[in-house]
Amino acid sequence: MPLLVFGHKNPDTDSVTSAIALSKLKNMLGEDTVPCILGNLTEEAKFVLDYFQVSVPELIKNVKIQLKDLNYDRVEGISPSASILHAYKLMEERNLKTLPIVDEDERLAGIVTMKDIAMGLIKGDFYTLETSLENLAADLNGEILVKACEEIKGRIKIMAFYDDTILGTLSQKDVIIVGDRYRIIENAIEVGVQLILVTGGKTLPEKYVQMAAEKKVNLLAVSIDTFMTSKLINQCNFIASIMKRQGIIQFQEEEYLEEVKDEMIHTTFRNFPVIDRDQKFLGFIGRRHIINPQKKKVILVDHNEYAQSAEGLAEAEIIEIVDHHKIGDISTSIPISFRNMPVGSTCTIVYYLFMEAGKEIPRKIAGLLLSGIVSDTLLLRSPTTTLWDRNVITALNKILNLDLESYAMEMFKAGTSLEGYSIEEVFYKDFKEFQLEGVKIGISQVFTLDIEDVFNRKDQFTDFIQRVHGHNSYYLTLLVITDILSEGSYLLYQCANESLLAVAFDIEPQQGVFVQAIVSRKKQILPKLADALRMLK
Repeated sequence: MPLLVFGHKNPDTDSVTSAIALSKLKNMLGEDTVPCILGNLTEEAKFVLDYFQVSVPELIKNVKIQLKDLNYDRVEGISPSASILHAYKLMEERNLKTLPIVDEDERLAGIVTMKDIAMGLIKGDFYTLETSLENLAADLNGEILVKACEEIKGRIKIMAFYDDTILGTLSQKDVIIVGDRYRIIENAIEVGVQLILVTGGKTLPEKYVQMAAEKKVNLLAVSIDTFMTSKLINQCNFIASIMKRQGIIQFQEEEYLEEVKDEMIHTTFRNFPVIDRDQKFLGFIGRRHIINPQKKKVILVDHNEYAQSAEGLAEAEIIEIVDHHKIGDISTSIPISFRNMPVGSTCTIVYYLFMEAGKEIPRKIAGLLLSGIVSDTLLLRSPTTTLWDRNVITALNKILNLDLESYAMEMFKAGTSLEGYSIEEVFYKDFKEFQLEGVKIGISQVFTLDIEDVFNRKDQFTDFIQRVHGHNSYYLTLLVITDILSEGSYLLYQCANESLLAVAFDIEPQQGVFVQAIVSRKKQILPKLADALRMLK
């Protein structure tokens, strides 16, 4: 099972590109990883991936434990036309308590347990035979002398009486077990019985073989005696005759352990079939498989808080975190590699990881890393920008030879257009929830070159913010509309105490107020709000 590498729930450019780049580095170092995203890409991130011709990472809903993650028993099924004896030997050989019966498309047709086989031998119909000639030959170690048809279906009769008693009692539905009693064999051929099973290993005269062929009567010779043949012949029946078809509890491999655990624990069944999306049988799962379940292994980039990460993260095993934000609330049971640096972009850190590993950065990956830094630092204009970010941009562009200003504006233009987006979609493009000084706040940030579009819908935005605010019981719900060219932000908000914004940003609070030189949620907005909250306590 590969390691999953992903960023936060709202996959912006830095989050997506750093996940792809780190996954590439890990794979170059011999690990098996897959880059993933937790939601729909932003238009800016789409532009970047398309520009450098990189595939969109796999979209995952959560990292909860699924049945496919567990080391359940992979068991190969057998055909309904296999014999009971073949099934029994297979179960003995592989030490199986339950055997799956599958059709020609590998879909589950039924199951058989050792108990089913035993009860079939005790309570079964001992006089009916329904099987194939090949099953009989294989199970009784016999030789097919005449094959008139593939399947045998008839009533079993053992020729133990005197010849005159038997003659005249046979029919075409009979399967007879007989030794070297040629008068009976000849009569059976004349009647046209289903099958003549000649026991004892005696060589049958050729004339009877020819007669059987002419009359189209199946003829099988076995080396064992009549007693052993009659004892084993019922076990040559199709396994379908005793398999359980109804009331089988089965699970799909995509199902979550938390959803099926109770059903597994509170039923008397030992083994439960696991199937895939196409209903094909995969194996059996039992209670022993869920005691210490195998967890998904994950690497987090560009975040380290549960609220911003994949649902079910507590069920996963975090292997590594690479981030440039404040330390959040994620904890692990064992030590892990945690790379956290006060830089403008996670991609800056990933660049240095490449350097430390001594690995050359492929051109496409260089393009992704540069784009992540340009995005998160607003082309090095953001106050979060560090000397490390500037040095990395310079180094990466030696590989790419881009006109940085032109590329950045093209990228920003693709990413900041709000045309066609609903109020809700704009608000949740880059929304994060925080616990700050004991209160819960929600901050959405939108970078755009089209400020007019936002203010044309100002009343709709404020109404939506008010609903989000009340529904989530936030102390502050804030939409930050950042004007990239003006290097400042407009604020739309709902707050339990409007003095918070006045103190934090030294402004007169009003909807749509512009705050000069405020462009970073992490470096400017959150620290200023935290300071203001402490002052107002």
